[in-house]
Amino acid sequence: MTTMPEAAAPGAAPQNDDILIDVKNLQMYFPVSSGMLFQRTTAYVKAVDDVSFTVKRGETLGLVGESGCGKTTTGRCILQLYKPTAGQVLFNGQDLTAMNSKQMRRMRREMQVIFQDPYSSLNPRMTAGNIIGEPLVVHGLVNSKDEYREKVAELLVNVGLNPYMADRFPHEFSGGQRQRIGVARALSVNPSFIVCDEPVSALDVSIQAQLINLLEELQEQLNLTYLFIAHDLSVVRHISDRVGVMYLGHMVELAERNEIYRNPIHPYTRALLSAVPIPDPVLDAQRERVLLSGEVPSPLNPPKGCVFHPRCPNPTKECSEGLVEMGLIEAEPDHWVDRCCVNCG
Repeated sequence: MTTMPEAAAPGAAPQNDDILIDVKNLQMYFPVSSGMLFQRTTAYVKAVDDVSFTVKRGETLGLVGESGCGKTTTGRCILQLYKPTAGQVLFNGQDLTAMNSKQMRRMRREMQVIFQDPYSSLNPRMTAGNIIGEPLVVHGLVNSKDEYREKVAELLVNVGLNPYMADRFPHEFSGGQRQRIGVARALSVNPSFIVCDEPVSALDVSIQAQLINLLEELQEQLNLTYLFIAHDLSVVRHISDRVGVMYLGHMVELAERNEIYRNPIHPYTRALLSAVPIPDPVLDAQRERVLLSGEVPSPLNPPKGCVFHPRCPNPTKECSEGLVEMGLIEAEPDHWVDRCCVNCG
């Protein structure tokens, strides 16, 4: 594991009132055993490897990258759905990784998640009203059945559904309506932070726009903070204030959204942006294509040194032999790039 000086890490700045989430040197390794019972060897899938960043109050931080790069795992580690192998996750200055189950139960009210698949994330045997209302009961936020029904009806209205739909089961809703139920469930305990784990990837484009607009309206009304995980760069640019790019478990670039689209520094970020479709065929034909050679290495056996060097357009001996530590440095004001790749684009 490589470490960064705290002063150089975008997530390791001194705690202040503007920062809600502070992730420091986060690691999540999953053990994988192989071989016979008495001769087993254990290797580790390095899903997240030494990631640091912060999320400011009221902002949306977009997290993008290819499938398997560690975006969802990072979100789940922040929520402590996965217990990180190493590192810290500070929420309002409190270290979540050091909390026991009783302490984390109290913190659950402050942090919620909207899952990717609206079909598998809802219990098919529960009505929409019970799905939304269950957190109210678990956290003791209602004192009577009437208050329970009123709160569920209010949450349904807030996400654009009719209160009479509370008695319907998930199979009676469309995909977009199911995801709205997921949003209402997340809002039921009045959280301050929500991890949106690719919440629109399973929906039609027109429905995606409606849900994105809903999330933006709710953020403004309720002063919410989002970690928005996605692979659709157009969606991320629309909803995010800042964008972080992940590759093979590492954060390789982090900047304000317009800055990262206008001035991508890391070669992987440039390749991602060059693949975004442009509706104008003339402009699309004129823009530069950035093609990467090879395939994404396995997180079970990542490359020695810089994990991006096998696909880098300008690899150096220092990259391949690990003579330059991975980790973000501030290449330009508020524009952080992996120190090994800052001059490779």
